[in-house]
Amino acid sequence: MTRDLLQEAYGAMRHDLRQTILTVLGMAWGIATVVLLLAYGEGFAHAIETFAQAYGASEVGIFPGRTSEQAGGSRAGREIRLTEDDVELIHNTVPLVRKISRFGDVRTLVQAGSRSDTLRVQAFDPDMMQIGGMKVASGRFVDDQDNATHAHVAVLCIDAKQILFSGMPAIGESIRIKGVSFQVVGIMEPHMQQGNNDDHNRIIIIPYDAAGSLRDNHYLDAIWLDTGGLDHSKIVRDLRNALALAHGYRPDDRRAMFIMDVRQQTEQLEMFINGLRILLTFIGFLTLGIGGVGLMNIMLVSVTQRTREIGMEKALGARRRDILLQFLAEALVITAVGGVAGIGLSYLISLFVGAMPLFSVLAMYAQSADIRLLIEPRILMISTVILVVVGVVSGMLPAVRAANLDPIEALRYE
Repeated sequence: MTRDLLQEAYGAMRHDLRQTILTVLGMAWGIATVVLLLAYGEGFAHAIETFAQAYGASEVGIFPGRTSEQAGGSRAGREIRLTEDDVELIHNTVPLVRKISRFGDVRTLVQAGSRSDTLRVQAFDPDMMQIGGMKVASGRFVDDQDNATHAHVAVLCIDAKQILFSGMPAIGESIRIKGVSFQVVGIMEPHMQQGNNDDHNRIIIIPYDAAGSLRDNHYLDAIWLDTGGLDHSKIVRDLRNALALAHGYRPDDRRAMFIMDVRQQTEQLEMFINGLRILLTFIGFLTLGIGGVGLMNIMLVSVTQRTREIGMEKALGARRRDILLQFLAEALVITAVGGVAGIGLSYLISLFVGAMPLFSVLAMYAQSADIRLLIEPRILMISTVILVVVGVVSGMLPAVRAANLDPIEALRYE
């Protein structure tokens, strides 16, 4: 029976080929629009995710400040300082912390042979590579052995390497930081740089324990950590409570200890992205609906033109259900052909468009975070469901009208 229905649908489509082609093109353009809109939303989400990963999607930074409220007999304005005891405290009271790194920062003169410049030197523990989503282009990152031996080794970010060594090899060479010699052991991959004044790529990284020769290492400038828990807000709350108890200030005093939660900012962006996806899906549905209206109109015209044919089929014993399925099958065949053509068209357009600048306009080394039209299987599934719904709804009204025709009146129709 299915084969008979498809043959009848094919014959009906060939009856007025020009009309059928225009209808198929309308459906193809509609489904292509749906796929491309959803692909744009997916590409935008991927760009945001790539940007977040470049800065550590789940990292938490803890920065000391000054109290803004009185607590425990201490007046407001008291300076809070972080020490290695706080690192141990976090390990003991917040078990979901996976990796943690001490942080020290100094801006000073750095020399390499005859070249010199004032650069930022940042001291980290080895875990910072995973916490911050850092990647080494060549050589290696600082490791636990470097910390244990207070080794004077350094890893250069890409612009710092260019400033100090230009096009010459840097690994194995020596640089002088505040007059202290350090050996270069690695070069970092370019980091997404926000604006012309952002110096993420002008940094020199050294082991935290080796920074004692450059600064007072007793007090930490910050603590960076990465967590393994799903409830990020609870982890941050536990951090606030533990540090407030240890330093004698109120947990809700945000100025005493500033905690930067990158995950929370990412979740806010995800809410925006999900809203954008819903909006784009709705717009695509409306666009495809226009093609559906065209299909419905063509099918209604077809019912009118074939009224006598329908009357003869009923006179020969065709049931209402048979007529209904016949015209619905015709509508679905047109929809399917248009759908296949539309999906093929969307793939061609996505290949032709390529990458659309987004973060590369705002930041250097950010080409990987530009928008690409990502046509994933999930998008094709959603588009197919929308296409089937539109095809059934558009074909059902003409099919019901054809099925309800009175056979006597249909045979009299001129």
